[in-house]
Amino acid sequence: MSDRLPPLTALRAFEAAARHMSFAKAADELNVTPAALSFQIKSLEENLGQALFIRLNRAVELTAAGAALAPGATEAFQALIGAWSTARRLSDDRTLTVSAGPAMTAKWLAPRLMEFARSHPDIDLRVSASLRRMDLRRDQVDVAIRFGYEDDDGFYSVPARKEWMSPAMTPAMAELYPTPESLVDAPLIVDRSLDFLNPPCNWESWFRLVGISHNPTQTVSFSNADHAIEAACAGVGVVLGRRPLMIKDVMDRRLVVPFKQAIETDARFRFLCLPGAELRPHIRDFRDWYIDEIEKTSHIWEGMQITPVKDLT
Repeated sequence: MSDRLPPLTALRAFEAAARHMSFAKAADELNVTPAALSFQIKSLEENLGQALFIRLNRAVELTAAGAALAPGATEAFQALIGAWSTARRLSDDRTLTVSAGPAMTAKWLAPRLMEFARSHPDIDLRVSASLRRMDLRRDQVDVAIRFGYEDDDGFYSVPARKEWMSPAMTPAMAELYPTPESLVDAPLIVDRSLDFLNPPCNWESWFRLVGISHNPTQTVSFSNADHAIEAACAGVGVVLGRRPLMIKDVMDRRLVVPFKQAIETDARFRFLCLPGAELRPHIRDFRDWYIDEIEKTSHIWEGMQITPVKDLT
């Protein structure tokens, strides 16, 4: 029995029909007539020597052979499409697609993009706000900015500084709660997006840092970091603010960070792209701009007393 593959067009017709479980929908997707698609599938069945579909009156079902072939065919075409897209992107130095989490996009990236666009008018920048783990080859994303512990095998990775957190509140609320001890009675905001950190970087950890035994239970919780920070800006309470996500609000005096004590996690933001892609001009320019923007605001945090949270356990 020969292992030589049948024509690619016939396999493509079968894959689409198996995915839709409809010859008509598959024909519409491939922009061919149902008769042409049926002919391609019939030739594939003749090549295989057995039927791939059970043809009913108004529907089709996969035979055992069809069910065996369908998953591999879909996976193979997805891989082929991804590889083709990656190859095409290698010749495109004008379009730059960046993926970042919703909080990073809203609180850090978006407020700065005008400067990048002004200095790089030849780059068509596209930003996708998503926490989904990206497949940079398949998803047509050039750069991903992700937060967490470093697990970047197979990628070019530029880590930013380690993340730290300290209480942040409106100037008016800072007058009401002028000392760490007074925060025991303050309305506290919890950023649940940090629940995965180990050791935890939470209010109990920060209170332990300043010598106070307190595990607050009456809090307002948000699943997204940017929502937690916006709530603090609105005066809802005090948030354990993350350095990069609150910097714009601190610079605009919507928030203040009245205490110098901060807890630090080993988790950090990283700039990720495929190996070798960092040499492409538009990706290199974005990386250099990203690093420069981080350094621009580092002086604001001078005097902060940063303690690794792992030293508190």
